[in-house]
Amino acid sequence: MQKKDKLRSPTVITCHVNADFDALSSMIAASKLYQDAVLIFPGSQEKNLKNFFIQSATYLYNFKAFKDIDPDSVQRLVVVDTRQKSRLRHVEQLFEKDGLSIHIYDHHPDSEEDLKGEFEKVQPWGSTIAVISKELINQGIQLTEDEATIMGLGVYEDTGCFTFKSTTGHDFAAASWLLSQGMDLNVVSDLINRDLSAEQIAILNSMLEAATTHKIKGIDVVVTEISMDHYVGDFALLAHKLLDMENIRVLFALGRMHDRVHLVARSRTTDVDVGKICSSMGGGGHSFAASANLKHKTLTQVKDELFGLLYSQINPQILVEDLMSRPAVSIEASKTISLASEIMTRFGLKAIPVTNEDGTGCIGILEHQLADKAISHGLGNVALREYMITDIFTVTNHEDIYRVMEIIIGQRQRLIPVMAKGEITGVVTRTDLINNLINEPARIPESLLPEKKRERNVRRMLKERLPGEIYSLLKTSGRQAQEMGYQVYCVGGFVRDILLGRTNLDVDLVVEGDGIKFARTLADQLGARVREHQKFRTAVIICDDGQKIDVATARLEYYEHPAALPMVELSSIKMDLYRRDFSINALAVQLNPGYLGRLVDFFGGQRDLKDKVIRVLHSLSFVEDPTRIVRAIRFEQRFGFRIGAQTEKLIKNAMELNIFHQLSGSRILHELKLIFEENNPLPCITRMDYYGLLKNIHPMLKLTTNLQNILSETEKVISWFQLLYLDEQVDKCVLYMLGLLNHINDVQAGIIMQRFNFSQKRSRLIFSLRSQVNSTMSELSAWYQDEGRLSSLYFILTPLPLEGLLFLMAKVYKEDLRKHVSYYITQLRGLQPQLTGKDLKQLGLKPGPQFGRILKDLKAAQIDGLACDRQAQLEWVKDNFCPEE
Repeated sequence: MQKKDKLRSPTVITCHVNADFDALSSMIAASKLYQDAVLIFPGSQEKNLKNFFIQSATYLYNFKAFKDIDPDSVQRLVVVDTRQKSRLRHVEQLFEKDGLSIHIYDHHPDSEEDLKGEFEKVQPWGSTIAVISKELINQGIQLTEDEATIMGLGVYEDTGCFTFKSTTGHDFAAASWLLSQGMDLNVVSDLINRDLSAEQIAILNSMLEAATTHKIKGIDVVVTEISMDHYVGDFALLAHKLLDMENIRVLFALGRMHDRVHLVARSRTTDVDVGKICSSMGGGGHSFAASANLKHKTLTQVKDELFGLLYSQINPQILVEDLMSRPAVSIEASKTISLASEIMTRFGLKAIPVTNEDGTGCIGILEHQLADKAISHGLGNVALREYMITDIFTVTNHEDIYRVMEIIIGQRQRLIPVMAKGEITGVVTRTDLINNLINEPARIPESLLPEKKRERNVRRMLKERLPGEIYSLLKTSGRQAQEMGYQVYCVGGFVRDILLGRTNLDVDLVVEGDGIKFARTLADQLGARVREHQKFRTAVIICDDGQKIDVATARLEYYEHPAALPMVELSSIKMDLYRRDFSINALAVQLNPGYLGRLVDFFGGQRDLKDKVIRVLHSLSFVEDPTRIVRAIRFEQRFGFRIGAQTEKLIKNAMELNIFHQLSGSRILHELKLIFEENNPLPCITRMDYYGLLKNIHPMLKLTTNLQNILSETEKVISWFQLLYLDEQVDKCVLYMLGLLNHINDVQAGIIMQRFNFSQKRSRLIFSLRSQVNSTMSELSAWYQDEGRLSSLYFILTPLPLEGLLFLMAKVYKEDLRKHVSYYITQLRGLQPQLTGKDLKQLGLKPGPQFGRILKDLKAAQIDGLACDRQAQLEWVKDNFCPEE
């Protein structure tokens, strides 16, 4: 092309070779900032971009090849998604121009060959699109739906759909803005989530077969290579697929295509910076994802250069054998907790590994703190196998420090036994790891940092899942705490149910400060009243609309003896959460301004919600409070979770110690009432029987087939009644107690009710209902056999209160009888004659006891269809009771 035929353009925009979606979309985004610019696409592009242009022919942008541009006309070069000269060779002619203004938009780390721009916007974010989007937002520039969609492709690809560790909140914000501008997520999904073609699958299989593992300074590095006569699109995608399929930590994929070798590198460890290695080979990228394009070199030459760089730049790996303490002090599982505590005290240990009886293997760990607490509860002579932690991880001496970090930091296991040939050869403690990391803290992966794992912000979730008035109340509480210099959190089941998407408006606040003082001040602001409990330093705020807010001082509870009520000491939020029953209930959300929505999870509650597991926070949890056994069952059945293996073992240990016997009847009854309020109590009762709780309450409480049937029918009847949506409330506790005691005689039933600390009034009610229901069943059967009138059914059932009627329905097995009782409840129970005593007087009848008999007979006639409306009832009374004139 002659120079006179070339396009003159004062401003050009370009990106790096082997452009990906982020590079392409960044060029188009930049064209919104530089309206008259020409977009120069590099000489090669990934196959996915070719597909993109084919599928998106309606996207008309001013793309040109550099050879079509008059270089003398270019006054400003805009570079996106890179700063490295070696990746901009298609425009290197421009770098020699005097007075060339260079503008740069990038998100990659610095390198020695970076261009220097007159204007630079470089941020360590997950995508260049996020950087440019920020500028577009600041300038108030609007997008078309097509522009928003193609820019969205860049964000999604460069952040791995927001899963890469380089992703930041700015990338999420950019995606949110693009969505508001009309980004089509269906298009994004179609192009990002591409199925592999037959050719790509064959190439991936070749990469798998060619993959070799090399241990370089203690680190496993996988290198694979392919050789093709033609260009292979999506080579980076295939490399990433291989990384995920084989769970590889460091991968270098080499592909010879035409006259060049393409290198794609991925790293999941800070010890291997693939960005530096690829930069040294003329490419670039991030420390964890990079690439290079090498011309006129053979695969052998590239591999030789690669291994030279690997051996020179990889940090030496630290192995378990470099960290471990030896020899290990251990103890057999049959030894007592007291002996274990004595050994740990003698050697200054915080935990000790537990072996089989012959000293081999490792079957658990016992922590010193837990051992001392068990001794204080009188459990010193119990075999330590009963309370050791059994769900543990072990390592071998050839594993690396990252496995140790995963266990100690990620899983919060204080001590890791080191195993060789089935025996403990040493241990790695938390102290061993800390001492090493003090010197090299950068070794800790961000994903394992406690702060990163423990906290996330759920402010939007609060706003979306809570009623407006509750969300406003939480914000008001946070502002009030801030003014008082306190920290305030909503905690427990309220937080758990928000995360599960379940309705729970029982607001439970914990204050790091004086909880009662905070409650008084907040109540004044809300115009509410306060009920205080000085002993436990708690209060309840009661608003005018009936909303209640429980407020507690952050506290640590301790138990003077097993099954005792807790004593209270001031503490922090972490210790307050530690006193709670299960990990899923030990979650908190901070409410202070600036931190609103910060989710605090010290004990893995989020993980257990995801895994659907009920897990106690420490091994003596059920010893200190046996009612937690019932709560564990209740939560397990309510949420469809499972009780964890270690937690289940602790339940069985507590039952063997007969600690449940030490509970007061009132506390047991309280937990039973909560079970009776569940939608499906029977599975809870079944689990209670499985763990031996029922017979622990009383030997006669056994879940026989008959008892299961009566409780099942009771559950069905209650559900039926609730679907009637009547104003009347049923006392579920009375109903289920009638069911539990149905097969037990009066003497034993009285003993059981005494165990539950039932009041005399409550006991008399249950005994009375038992008797009434049984006698009514006999009358009902006789009425049915005699084919009695409907009015007779009415007078048979009328003496029974609602609970008696419902239990009668549960006990009656004949469907016809059950239908008659249900008809009485729904149609007859509230029926009254349309005449009153006043009407009878107007008919000339003399007031007296006969009025009651007349109205009763009239009601019977009404029920039997003999006097349905007012006029018919007047006539019926005249015919039967008024003297003839």
